[in-house]
Amino acid sequence: MKKSELQTPAILVDLDILEYNIKRYQDLCKKHNKQLWPMVKTHKSIEIVKMQQKAGATGFLCGTLDECEGICQAGIKNIMYAYPVASEASIQRVIALCKKCNFFIRLDNLDSAKLLNTAAESQGIKINYTVIINCGLNRFGVQPERVVDFANSLKQFKSLMFKGISTHPGHVYAASKHEDIPKYVEDEKGAIKTAVNALTAAGFTLELITSGATPTFFGSISDKNINIFHPGNYVFNDAIQMSTGIAKESECALSIYTTIISHPLPDRFICDAGAKCLGLDQGAHGNASLKGFGHVKKHPEITVSSLSEEVGILHINGSTSLKVGDKIEIIPNHACSSANLTSNLIGCRGENIEKIIAVDMRGNSTVKVK
Repeated sequence: MKKSELQTPAILVDLDILEYNIKRYQDLCKKHNKQLWPMVKTHKSIEIVKMQQKAGATGFLCGTLDECEGICQAGIKNIMYAYPVASEASIQRVIALCKKCNFFIRLDNLDSAKLLNTAAESQGIKINYTVIINCGLNRFGVQPERVVDFANSLKQFKSLMFKGISTHPGHVYAASKHEDIPKYVEDEKGAIKTAVNALTAAGFTLELITSGATPTFFGSISDKNINIFHPGNYVFNDAIQMSTGIAKESECALSIYTTIISHPLPDRFICDAGAKCLGLDQGAHGNASLKGFGHVKKHPEITVSSLSEEVGILHINGSTSLKVGDKIEIIPNHACSSANLTSNLIGCRGENIEKIIAVDMRGNSTVKVK
């Protein structure tokens, strides 16, 4: 089947670019003797997890317990969950995962730790954890200067096993140009160094020192402290990565395939892809370099100026060769959001449709109606 025969809108993945991105990041980890444990929430697909594993990924970071359970069932052994848990349902899922794989959770507070320890103790198991370090995102995490006090306070919980530290320089997504990124790299590396030095001096052994975000990856990969990296968006890339020079258009694997269905004004087209394909993301922390709601491939004269749920308004800047009935590809601002809006990604090589990739780890698997 040819791409041009597809019903639109459709969410495409260029398999050549996907494979290139996976190999590129894995090769850099190998070159610097680092482990790659990619973040799964970008694609939520067991098939892509298997591609990453085949390329050399030795573990995975997950953004939901659904993802943890999905890749565990698929045979992945090293699994880390990015956040603490506090609800009874989530704690029991963590307990079950610890019995099936080499599972790690992240902690930054005593209350969650106490709940987990009580549950683990009742089940006669141990739970591996890393301490979350705040390197500037100001979401989860303890300050690097306070990590020893926090780690010492966790020693009371005999069913929790300290394995190291983790951070996420997610505040890098506030960068509006490539020249901004080194600052965030230094935040990441500096926070890790402070925490590692303090913990080592206090007698702690750090098996895992983990960090990562796609924009800081190239600047941090040679860091002497970090031994595991967690980029996620790199498999697809998107307009946000393009805005800071982390990726080129030719390195963006995911796009929205859409048809121009109306030309109501001389400077306006309407396409049949809206917010339910492209998302409304314009950068989690604000990004002044983004223009509109996606990047139209090969047509710089077109701006995705606004979105309804099912259609998009395209502003024509000057002249264009496009007309009603033509199909275009739009690279979304945030590929992770677009992937989460579909159950299937259409895998293409050139103009040929090669396969369907299931997005099979989204939703809430704990909801059961009796």
